[in-house]
Amino acid sequence: MKRPLTLLSAILLTVSAGGQIVLALLLYNPAGSALLETAGWGVLWLSAVFGWLPIFTLRRHGGVPGGKAYVHTTRLVKRGVYGIVRHPQYLAGVLLAVALPLIARHWLVALPGAAAIFIYYHDTFAEESACVRKFGDDYRRYMERVPRLNFAAGIVRRLRERKERKTNGH
Repeated sequence: MKRPLTLLSAILLTVSAGGQIVLALLLYNPAGSALLETAGWGVLWLSAVFGWLPIFTLRRHGGVPGGKAYVHTTRLVKRGVYGIVRHPQYLAGVLLAVALPLIARHWLVALPGAAAIFIYYHDTFAEESACVRKFGDDYRRYMERVPRLNFAAGIVRRLRERKERKTNGH
């Protein structure tokens, strides 16, 4: 009975994320803080990076059969953006939900964004269960190394690993 929950989640996410976009357009406050708006645009661009990079990474390294969409991977991908966070496209949604209230500079835009963030985060658990079923212990080990959505921690971990490799002569 996982399907109805997934459908409900998709409906709720569409309503909350779509509602947030509509509110951001309607309630945009041009007199608000330019610093907040600039930060919002930065977060929005970061969202685009985490939203688009997985498409190219999975197509290139995921063993996607010809004619199939990029999500139909046959191999676990642990490189590129997937070496930083396990769910970059969910992170993109979270970042979008954070960016819109900053750009619009209106508190009402944050309300549906908070709901969207909760749904994105909640959905990562179902996604991980599916990945464990598909990739087994390899995915469990991957979960121990790479953060779910915390890209800052993922970048710091990658930089430390790179530094250790250089120090050890690898």
